[in-house]
Amino acid sequence: MKNKIGLLGYKGFVGSAIALELKKKNIPFKAISRENYRKNTKIKFDYLINCSNPSKRFWAKKNPQLDFQESVQKTKYFLRNYKFKKFIHISSISARCQKNTIYGLNKKKAEKLVSKQKNYLIIRLGPMFHRSLKKGVVIDLIKSSTVFVNKKSKYSFTNLKWIAKWIINNMKKNKGIIEIGSKDHFVLESLAKEINSESKFYGKIDNQIIKTQLNFNCSSLEVLKFIKKHESKF
Repeated sequence: MKNKIGLLGYKGFVGSAIALELKKKNIPFKAISRENYRKNTKIKFDYLINCSNPSKRFWAKKNPQLDFQESVQKTKYFLRNYKFKKFIHISSISARCQKNTIYGLNKKKAEKLVSKQKNYLIIRLGPMFHRSLKKGVVIDLIKSSTVFVNKKSKYSFTNLKWIAKWIINNMKKNKGIIEIGSKDHFVLESLAKEINSESKFYGKIDNQIIKTQLNFNCSSLEVLKFIKKHESKF
């Protein structure tokens, strides 16, 4: 297998999107899940992509020890037991902007472990949308459910398909920590009005904005097209 790729967490929200793009490009990879992650430690990978960290912020608050195990301890296991030339870690901008939460703190701890490697890339993601989306602010707004953040919060919504393509096309080129996604954003109150959502907002301001020096060709405005096309499915 040329340029061996191991994909940890290939069944998850981000992992499944990356797996689909790899298949479209006919790039071979080893699909690694919760069921078989202990069975692939002898393979020598060129690139090991870790998409296994949970992305459940409210679950993390209620289950701090479990979130620590899934985010930090599993990352430590992969780093110690897998063989790779480059470790690509899919993280969240919460590691920067929510360090006072269990979720953000554990994301930051996992990043620190990865940053000790000689060759690594940490990719921080913000709010995403995709037809496989099952939770989050977009779904709450579509359903007119309560949103537990302040209505003035700013979110850089990004299409998951774009994210998956960018990761595959750029994982060889970049090193260190980068944030990818839409550089523009929606104020949640404005997005609610655009889609005629009746959601009520409760909570503190929770800005989820991408900070980057890179020029990306995606916009948060795409979330409006997504909602109009898929709102009947949720």
